[in-house]
Amino acid sequence: MPSPNNTEFRPSVFILAGMPGLEAAQFWMTFPLCSMYIVVIVGNCAVLFIVKMERSLHAPMYFFLCMLAAIDLMLSTCTVPRLLSVHWSDVREISFGACLIQMFLIHSLSAVESSILLAMALDRYLAICLPLRHTAILTNPVIAKIGLVALTWGVLFFLPLPLLILRLPFCGSNTLSHSYCLHQEVMNLACASTKVNVVYGLTAILFMMGLDSLLISFSYFMIIKAVLQLSSRKERLQAFSTCVAHLCVVLAFYVPLIGLSVVHRFGKGLAPLVRIVMGDLYLLVPPILNPIVYGVRTKQIRRRILRWILHHCPYWGARWDVLLKDLL
Repeated sequence: MPSPNNTEFRPSVFILAGMPGLEAAQFWMTFPLCSMYIVVIVGNCAVLFIVKMERSLHAPMYFFLCMLAAIDLMLSTCTVPRLLSVHWSDVREISFGACLIQMFLIHSLSAVESSILLAMALDRYLAICLPLRHTAILTNPVIAKIGLVALTWGVLFFLPLPLLILRLPFCGSNTLSHSYCLHQEVMNLACASTKVNVVYGLTAILFMMGLDSLLISFSYFMIIKAVLQLSSRKERLQAFSTCVAHLCVVLAFYVPLIGLSVVHRFGKGLAPLVRIVMGDLYLLVPPILNPIVYGVRTKQIRRRILRWILHHCPYWGARWDVLLKDLL
């Protein structure tokens, strides 16, 4: 806790933020948050199960999608339960060690997700620009190595962040402005120079997510260039349609991330509620939208979900084949 004499100390706990100005409705916020968390768990687990069961989905794009689903499950699980405890029972304290672990997981898993999105962009580039070599290049061992490299890079680049926090003294407030721990939030509570933290944190984010976003943009520039050279309008539309789901997933990840970064850098005069809402959207939007987007865009996933629903419905169970033909 803060020292009354403003002397240096290491806080045993940090205080997480609730919803300022909405204290009376804070309890009721748990219901939509809990519903969204259930959607995240069910949706991403369904993607993992369906890809495993459907042999027609044993392709690079869907293996990368499974990696994305696993990351979203871990990222949501390390943040949303704490978020629910803040709103449900107003338990806002988080220990110093738990805060550092959560901070590391949020940043490292976000970096891994960015790398997987880059790998999916590479998959779309090879499928459209080099279709004859696509399967020869992206073999199962290569896909596994890409996933391992993405995980390793994410861990190595963001492991120093909690270590850099450990070296800082604290002598003021221990209240954060989000419902979870971020490096820049904890760093700003320190009462010593944070230049090393700022430089390293900015370098890690730019090198990982900034470089990933540039390479994704470059891959789509090459894709668009190749597609526009196709003679048939139908072929161009078919080629573009294979990229729609991935583009939606990329936007769902980077738009909230950029929005949160802009709010932190230039939104000091904004109401605290805006920061909290932007932070919650950054954590919840991608895990919710990713399985929905690919579920809508992928016929095999739609068929498997409808098959399970209709199979477990007593009235329609014997007629699911007919219904699937009508619905799909």
